[in-house]
Formats: sequence, structure tokens, C-alpha cells
Amino acid sequence: MKKSVLTRYRVMAYVTGVLLVLLVFGMIGKYALKMDGAADFTQVVSIAHGWLYVIYLIFAFDLGSKLKWPVKKQIWVLLAGTVPTAAFFVERRISRELEAGAADGAPAVAKA
Repeated sequence: MKKSVLTRYRVMAYVTGVLLVLLVFGMIGKYALKMDGAADFTQVVSIAHGWLYVIYLIFAFDLGSKLKWPVKKQIWVLLAGTVPTAAFFVERRISRELEAGAADGAPAVAKA
């Protein structure tokens, strides 16, 4: 597997995670703090997160299918973009697994 597959998954995991955290803050500002402009902010961020989450799903599925992950692990990674901050932890865990596999001599991630 090329390293670019892992890189694009990692980028989208961070982007999705950041947008989801921003959305949570926006919702707190909108509903709990009744801030002016929070409604417009949450609308923009929620649309961006929704579209970019679809791209995250595609990249995560591509990574999982190339690594032949079991369905349970694949679903776990795909759902990480729906829980605030989960994408960061899951991405880190997946990256460490692949780096450890590459260090052990398994050809999981090839430098391209």
C-alpha cells in the first residue's frame, strides 16, 4: 500500500475532527450562550463537516479495504468522524499500528 493512502486518510481525519469540535463549540454558543452569529457559524461549519465527512468515509474505506481490515474495525474507523475528538485518537492509533507493522518488516505502508 502506498503511503499516500495513509496520508490522505490522516489529513481527512484531522479536518473532520477539527470541524466537529468547532461545530460543538458553535452549538454551545448558539443554544447555551445565545451568542449572536452562532447560528450562521454552525450552519456553515455543519455543511462543511457533512461534505468533508463523506470524503473522510471514502478515504477511510479505501485504507481499510487495502489493508483488508475486518468489518468491525472498518466500522469503528468510519464512525470516528461522528464523535467529537474521536477522529484524533483513532487516527493516531491506526498510524501507530501501521508504523509498527512497517518496522516489523510487514509491507503495509510502502514509501512512494
